[in-house]
Amino acid sequence: MKSIEIRPIQAQDNIEVAALIRFVLEEQNAPKTGTAYADPILDTLFEHYQSQKRANYFVLLEGNEILGCAGIAQLEGESQDICELQKMYFHPKVRGRGLGTKMMQYCLNFAREQAYTQCYIETLPWMKAAQKLYQRTGFEYIDHRMGNTGHHSCDVWMLKTL
Repeated sequence: MKSIEIRPIQAQDNIEVAALIRFVLEEQNAPKTGTAYADPILDTLFEHYQSQKRANYFVLLEGNEILGCAGIAQLEGESQDICELQKMYFHPKVRGRGLGTKMMQYCLNFAREQAYTQCYIETLPWMKAAQKLYQRTGFEYIDHRMGNTGHHSCDVWMLKTL
């Protein structure tokens, strides 16, 4: 069995991470506009997260292959104590193995270390497995969009008190 590692994104990971995110969104029949698929920063995630305070993006590797990813950053357009769990995606090969929970805990621990008090996430209605993970880790549904994510196609919103 190959080893599992979660670590911060590195510059050389940009292409592989962007390809993973696009692959998963296509696999999930997600719209290409109004989701992470069309984010202008998708091909330069390392640089984007390095340029922000209290932000980081993480990759999950099995052996040398990136099979998962997620990030934490301040939620644009909200108070400084609210972060967003951003661009959390996993290749089908690693789903159902508890690695989403592991990545979630890694990200939420980082958020707490950065003194965030709440974490927001938005997703698509048919991404039920993701929603179950979010609920298991303490996220609750809310009835309104928060911040300025630019993801107008994502109309399921959740929030967790850290």
